[in-house]
Amino acid sequence: MSFHTEYQAKCYTAEEAVCLIEPGDDIILPVSTGEPPALLNALPGHPHLSGNRLYRMLPVYPALDVEVERIKQVSIFLGVQDRAGFHQGTIDLLPNHFSDIPSLLQLATTNRVIMAAVSPMDENGYFSLGTSVSYVGPLLDEAKTIILEVNENMPRTLGEQNQIHISRVKGLIENHVKLPELGNPELTDKDFTIGQTIADIIKNGDTLQIGFGSMPNALMEFLKDHRDLGVYTEMLPDKIVDLYECGAISNRNKALYKGKLTATFALGTKRLYDFIHENNDVLMLPCNVSNDVRNIAQLDNLISVNSTVEVDFLGQCNSETINGKYYSSSGGQADFTKGVRLTKYGRGIICLYSTAKNDTISKIVPTLPQGGVITTSKNDVDIIVTEYGKAELKGKTIQERTEALINVAHPKFREHLTFEATKLGFLPQKYFYTTNLKK
Repeated sequence: MSFHTEYQAKCYTAEEAVCLIEPGDDIILPVSTGEPPALLNALPGHPHLSGNRLYRMLPVYPALDVEVERIKQVSIFLGVQDRAGFHQGTIDLLPNHFSDIPSLLQLATTNRVIMAAVSPMDENGYFSLGTSVSYVGPLLDEAKTIILEVNENMPRTLGEQNQIHISRVKGLIENHVKLPELGNPELTDKDFTIGQTIADIIKNGDTLQIGFGSMPNALMEFLKDHRDLGVYTEMLPDKIVDLYECGAISNRNKALYKGKLTATFALGTKRLYDFIHENNDVLMLPCNVSNDVRNIAQLDNLISVNSTVEVDFLGQCNSETINGKYYSSSGGQADFTKGVRLTKYGRGIICLYSTAKNDTISKIVPTLPQGGVITTSKNDVDIIVTEYGKAELKGKTIQERTEALINVAHPKFREHLTFEATKLGFLPQKYFYTTNLKK
């Protein structure tokens, strides 16, 4: 049987394809743009589902309106589409480091069904996972069932564990829709100030781990005159294309995947998707490779850039909760903050605004609030950057950390923070009075 004949024999409608799923099967979707929208929409109409679970990470399509007894929805990283459901109790959350997701899913699931949006089949019978290899790639070999949604707009990417042969596919549908896009955020003066501070730390020839967000986007605006930068990251954002096209990125100094730009998923605009399509300079890696601290440790001169919600005087970073309520999850922050410490000449940068709610709340705090999650521990933190500068915490005592963090807090909160630090014993009593006398 030819590949084309086998392809045609496995074509279904979306409603027929999801009926290949049996009661009790665990259904796993790729990150974001790797989700198959037609299959997802057809899933609640499956008449015989019972005791099934659906795992998603940063979904770009709405949560399903389905009884939990039929499909229990589990988030691997809360986003816009599933955050409300978690707070209402209709969606659960699986704690994880990004690097651990494949092994956690192997532990937590049985009878795994992979449903994914893929590129069209090539002449050798292979589909590509395109924008999202992530945790799905490592699960392909052991999957009970693979159901694909073929989309001509999904880029064909190169890399590891991101190819699926037609012989492994149980059913497929065709749905040629535009991929979801994530535009670049509007940047503020604070973003540009933070971006410039971080850019000043980065040298020609460094390798970057950087993702999406206003502060990372502002940073990339200041890197266009750099040269021979490398990229070893988890999420590939649009602005990377700018740096590649202006000659800032060459990847020639990377110890791993030399000459290649590496990531585990891509989320941006059509410009990004066109850029990675059949691009030999881009490798999409599974997250247990891209985020493995043993691999990260081999990257000399790595600069890791992540953001957080709040930082306490010890340097503990809460990147997951706001006012004690879950907002997102760990992602790969701990993978890279730990991994970068093992590199030669690497620096781990955590950035945040000094305040929230129109400068009424300080995000440099004496202690994390009740319900606050420690995403990056005090022992792994390196540099904290706000719009008021950088606080280098690695190798610093508690008194030194406290003083450095107060210095990058908003000026209106510094006196109060100093007072709280003396109450905690993190600064000597005389420090507060001496500081006030100087004022």
